[in-house]
Amino acid sequence: MADTEVALVIGVGPGLGMALCRRFAGAGMKVAMSARREAPLKALADELIAASEIAHAYESDATDESAVARLFDKVNADLGEPDLVVYNAGAFQRASILEASTADFERCWRFGCLGGFLAGREAAKIMVARGSGTILFTGATASLRGSAQFFNLAVGKFGLRALAQSMARELGPQGVHVAHVIIDGQIASPRYADLIKERGPDALLDPNAIADTYYQLHCQARSTWTQEIDLRPWVERF
Repeated sequence: MADTEVALVIGVGPGLGMALCRRFAGAGMKVAMSARREAPLKALADELIAASEIAHAYESDATDESAVARLFDKVNADLGEPDLVVYNAGAFQRASILEASTADFERCWRFGCLGGFLAGREAAKIMVARGSGTILFTGATASLRGSAQFFNLAVGKFGLRALAQSMARELGPQGVHVAHVIIDGQIASPRYADLIKERGPDALLDPNAIADTYYQLHCQARSTWTQEIDLRPWVERF
């Protein structure tokens, strides 16, 4: 079945986004990869293609309503209707509330929440008509609490979590699995090389292990659907 399925990942970079694409492709899925910048996205897609995987890159602004609609139209035409859609885009600008700009606040909210609504709505239209599908949203520690100077992130993530809950309750009875994944900690990447040396390799979240969880959510039986799951390394306090 997996070799006929299509996965669309919105917000693909070299970290978790690429790990998700690699995991889905490894399961035999056709992968559509979307991000704002074409050149780095194409380079990531070429990695999968070089490994004999089916991957298409789509430059798209996740916060633009028309662009998101066109993205889904292109994916449908090139690969077929998506069976799995992951909204992994986001933006963050740390700031004191005393110095924060309206522009930064709006930008972070648009990527943190509005983009999830736009992608979720397009995915829902397709999946409800078909009676099946999975929609996954990437959350964060800020989905649960607003820390000092993190309001730009928390407001969008709070909203994304609420969106996922509402969609799950509406769409679940119609055959569509909606889940929210809370990433509670830092994801391992080259930029955190010093931190990995200091804390150890299992003190940061392994993006490939995270990707395994996303795929497992997609494969869940309807009798045991997860609506929300939190992932954190063993050293993270909660």
